[in-house]
Amino acid sequence: MIGAGPVGLAAAAHVLERGMSPIVLEAGTEVAHAVRQWQHVQLFSPWEYNVDKTAARLLAPTGWNSPDPQTYPTGGELLERYLMPLATRTPLRDVIRTSSRVTAISRVGLDKAKTKGREQAPFEIRYQNGKGPEVLRADAVIDTSGTWFSPNPAGRNGLPAIGEPECADHIAYGMPDVRGAYRVRYAGRTVAVLGAGHSAVGTLIDLVHLADEEPGTQPVWLLRGADPAKAFGGGRNDKLAARGELGSTFAALVASGKIKIETEFGVTQLSESDGRLKIAAGSCCGARSVVADELIVSTGFRPDFSFLSELRLRLDPAIEAPVALAPLIDPNEHSCGTVRPHGARELAHDEPGFYVAGMKSYGRAPTFLMLTGYEQVRSIAADLAGDKEAAARVELVLPETGVCTRGGVETGTAAACCGGPPKEEPSACCAADETANKAGAAGCGCS
Repeated sequence: MIGAGPVGLAAAAHVLERGMSPIVLEAGTEVAHAVRQWQHVQLFSPWEYNVDKTAARLLAPTGWNSPDPQTYPTGGELLERYLMPLATRTPLRDVIRTSSRVTAISRVGLDKAKTKGREQAPFEIRYQNGKGPEVLRADAVIDTSGTWFSPNPAGRNGLPAIGEPECADHIAYGMPDVRGAYRVRYAGRTVAVLGAGHSAVGTLIDLVHLADEEPGTQPVWLLRGADPAKAFGGGRNDKLAARGELGSTFAALVASGKIKIETEFGVTQLSESDGRLKIAAGSCCGARSVVADELIVSTGFRPDFSFLSELRLRLDPAIEAPVALAPLIDPNEHSCGTVRPHGARELAHDEPGFYVAGMKSYGRAPTFLMLTGYEQVRSIAADLAGDKEAAARVELVLPETGVCTRGGVETGTAAACCGGPPKEEPSACCAADETANKAGAAGCGCS
């Protein structure tokens, strides 16, 4: 296993239960290094969706107390109450190697071009630790290294904006703890947040709270699209209640005017100006700009395949997910938070014994759920053990959002959310519309 996050540790638990010998290589100095970067964030899913069943069986003899399945943990609580006990109080403690960054994987004695004998040759995994380069041989590899440390850049075309590397001191990626660990950096400053996903929404909500505590803090939402309402989610129709509540809260804050919005703002260039950051969008003739003290880029993540260049991968050219999985999660076609459960068959590559699982398996698609990863590695472990029936079996029912789009056509109760009479409580998609109606305005406030 590459990566000792939730899915990597679950994979190790399944492999162990199947009578095989797991080895977990973790680049960080402690397990779940990526989770530690967002430990201030509350998960959308309750505990019942965040604990792998096989891992729970491994924990049971240790006296572990399972958290209330209906409560919602933060990343820190996920670490403290589940991942750390799993990594330190079970047999997994003897198979985890921290500070071990994988640098390359190939087949022993064979480069990528050679086929004869390939399936029988073990994998050669090269990694770096405090002692220097190390080499490990394995019969199979499950890459669960995630995507947290390879965020998408600010540029709308997938490339860094011009000047982005030079302005790195003013830029953060993902979802920094703006009210906690990085409070000093953001308090009392103008902070632009680029993105329209859950990370951007959560960060903007935190910045509004920071503004209540620290006068002078001004959140600015840079939205590449034209319609802010698309970021509000499914509201009460979302079967993951916390995800729906996040959208509802955000919709109300946007309607209140506490967040300044710049729509159709595709960042093209960044530059420093008098110690501040000038963020420009558009071409030279039609460019407009925003000046801020800090920029948080919450535009998603992408997988890092650099250390897999000698393996035969089958990846969709657009989504960078396994070719059988990509059509099910393509964000050009789907906006739902889930996809039907899948396993070894959909995750297979042309390199027998090699799988990518967890967040990384979704490539550039943003709709991964942790429970999906647990089902993936359950199926993969069964496949590696030769239990093809269990590998093909689906053992998971996922919660869905009540508002989805497919091919640009919206389905669910939110499809006709605009223009109606105001409700007693704003829903996620209609808060702006309902606020406009209450004020006597005509038309659709959502746009």
